[in-house]
Amino acid sequence: MDFHLDTLLNLPNVTVLTTERKEGFIILKLEFLNEGINCHHCHRYTDNLHQTRSILIRDLSIFGQHVYLQVPRRQFYCQRCKKSPTERLSFMEMKRNYTVRYEQYIYEKVKELTVEQVSKNEQLSPEQVQNIFSRIAAQKKKTGETELA
Repeated sequence: MDFHLDTLLNLPNVTVLTTERKEGFIILKLEFLNEGINCHHCHRYTDNLHQTRSILIRDLSIFGQHVYLQVPRRQFYCQRCKKSPTERLSFMEMKRNYTVRYEQYIYEKVKELTVEQVSKNEQLSPEQVQNIFSRIAAQKKKTGETELA
């Protein structure tokens, strides 16, 4: 546990277990502080861990280095409803490879630059950048958010 990294990362119920520096990027291996979840199906608390698999997700860069979070995706077993819900995380959406704040960052950058420029700067494909932009724009339209001029 690195208190300073935890503070800088600013994610709820998360601690940085280890850091690894590779050429051009950093991997922060995360661990969750909470032992269980409320089942999404029956809303009862369960800490009966069924399985864990780690995934890498992209987060905001720091000091010119791309940052990836190694996130343990935990699936629990609920004795009450006999289902195995996957833990929901406030900082990333299900089946996404980016943090919510990174997707928001990409959206804002595309408003300033072209998709191709953002793609080059972030080392993402133009399709990835366009998909992130389109999805965030659709969410904002759906929720009625307006841009301030």
